[in-house]
Amino acid sequence: QVQLRESGGGLVQAGGSLRLSCVASERTLSTFPRGWFRQAPGKEREFVATNWGGSNTYYADSVKGRFTISRDNAKNTIYLQMNSLKPEDTAVYYCAQRTSVWRKIPTTRGDYDYWGQGTQVTVSS
Repeated sequence: QVQLRESGGGLVQAGGSLRLSCVASERTLSTFPRGWFRQAPGKEREFVATNWGGSNTYYADSVKGRFTISRDNAKNTIYLQMNSLKPEDTAVYYCAQRTSVWRKIPTTRGDYDYWGQGTQVTVSS
């Protein structure tokens, strides 16, 4: 059973930055995709970004150019650096891990096998 633990959420003003972290309980997962999703009140959980193999990344259009996902395999941790935050970025951010081979970049909830508990990000205007 893979356990994921997010941290780094908080309250920030529009235009500010936050860095989220997600540490996994197992080190053998570094080649598989681990990503970030977010869910705002009353909305569906949506894809934000994913990283696989350390240097391969993919982003949702809404965050491209503002968010950066990175991975530290030695710490078994991925990060989401969020810059130029907007009020519409307010959501609970979830870390997700896939543990099987894939044929397309995983961007849907069903593509991931394990989830963290989430961390709240609130951006004030």
